[in-house]
Amino acid sequence: MIYLKNNEEIEKIKRASVAVANGLLKIKAAIRPGVSLKELDKIAEEHALSQKGIPAFKGYRSYPASLCVSVNHVVVHGIPNDYLLKDGDIVGIDYGIVLDGYYGDSAMTIPVGVVSDRANKLMSVTQESLMKGIAQARPGNRIGDISYAVQSYAESHGFSVVRNFVGHGIGKRLHEEPQIPNFGPKGKGLKLEVGMVLAIEPMINEGTYETEILSDGWTAVTKDRKLSAHFEHTVAILKDGPIILSTPDMAA
Repeated sequence: MIYLKNNEEIEKIKRASVAVANGLLKIKAAIRPGVSLKELDKIAEEHALSQKGIPAFKGYRSYPASLCVSVNHVVVHGIPNDYLLKDGDIVGIDYGIVLDGYYGDSAMTIPVGVVSDRANKLMSVTQESLMKGIAQARPGNRIGDISYAVQSYAESHGFSVVRNFVGHGIGKRLHEEPQIPNFGPKGKGLKLEVGMVLAIEPMINEGTYETEILSDGWTAVTKDRKLSAHFEHTVAILKDGPIILSTPDMAA
C-alpha cells in the first residue's frame, strides 16, 4: 500500500532528512587516509543522538551499526569495521535517522585523498544519474520514468546499474512501497502522485552490474570486484514537481 503524506508529515520527514544531511557533512569532513570505518560510525551515532533522534539502521533487521560504509568494490550495506581508509579509496556512506517518528535517508560516495580519474568519473556520473532520476519524480509520470533516466544516463557513460537493490518509499517506516528500480523502460510502472515521498538511490558499477553478498549476510560487493558508487536523496513529490528533503542546513 502507498501512503501519501500531507504537508505536516512531509515537514517531519524533511526535519529528519536535514538531520541526516548535516550528519553526512560531519562524516565527510572526517574522511581521510588513516581513519577507521568504526570512527565514522561513531560520528554517525553521536550526531543522531545530538539531534534528539535515533540511528535508523542500528538494529534494523539486526544490522549492527548506525552507518553503512561501503569501500571501493562494496556496493551497499558495508558494516563498519577496523579498516583504515587509504589514499585512493572511494567510500560510500549511507545514513538514516528517525526523528519524531519519521525517517530520513541519504547517501553519498566520497573520495579519500587523490583518486583515479575513473573513480572520479564513476562518482560524478552516479551523482548526476540521481539528479536525472529526481527530475522525473513529477505527478503524472511513472516510476519507470525515474528508472529509465538513471539507467540511460549511467549506461551512456559506460557504467552499469545494479539490479539487486532499489530505492523505496519512506515515511513512518524506513522502507515503504513503492520500490524504485534504477533500471527499466520509461512510461511503465506505478503512476506518481502528490504526497509520495521516495528515497531514490542509484548504485552504479564500474564493471558488471552483478553483485554478491558476503558471509556476514549484509555486505554487497560487485561480482568482478570493480568499483561501485552510491548516491541517495529523500524526495517529496509536490504539485509543482520534486523537492529534495535531504539538503543540509548547518544552522538547523
